[in-house]
Amino acid sequence: MDNIRVSVLVSGGGTNLQALIDRLEKGDIHAEIIKVISSRKKAFALERAKKHHISHEVIRPKDFDKEADFSQALLDSLVRSRTDLVLLAGFMSVLGPAVVRHYRNRIMNIHPSLIPSFCGAGMFGERVHREALKYGVKISGCTVMFVDEGVDTGPIILQAAVPVKDNDTVDTLQKRVLQEEHRLYPEAVKLFAEGRLVVSGRHVKILPVDKDGREEIKW
Repeated sequence: MDNIRVSVLVSGGGTNLQALIDRLEKGDIHAEIIKVISSRKKAFALERAKKHHISHEVIRPKDFDKEADFSQALLDSLVRSRTDLVLLAGFMSVLGPAVVRHYRNRIMNIHPSLIPSFCGAGMFGERVHREALKYGVKISGCTVMFVDEGVDTGPIILQAAVPVKDNDTVDTLQKRVLQEEHRLYPEAVKLFAEGRLVVSGRHVKILPVDKDGREEIKW
């Protein structure tokens, strides 16, 4: 089986990028990260890419007069790199419709809550956990989804639950959710690389084992 070609879009520290790199280095996922694109010059994720000798570049929204021009620059870079799958890993810019159309059901994102709770415009990072604690939920978690034209509205691929403790702070809850993000995102990439994800409307079906007899993943 040939490796799928993955490009990762980042804006910050890139811990999910690092988790993906670490998992891919184990060799049990038929994928390789062929490019990292950052919307910020000083994103530490770029240092992670350099350390692992991954091609990287910076494409900043502020360098373009129109949002459509920024999106087209992203799309051009992805197409030139022959990208099969696009992963958003703390990418703080909304993808334009041209990118979404071209890579329909081939763009993934991860969000630190159980969607549809605590998601949408303006809900990212610590804000998500702060709102979860404020609301008093007993269960939080994370969600891997395909990206559509909305914000956190695409078909859900995988979710993982994280219990909320009575003494949790934003920091402690964020750390535990992040641990699940680092586990779940590579698993979603593995399923995609194995051709086991089928999208029908809002529903993502995970196909059972193939003829090689691997055990079916249960969630």
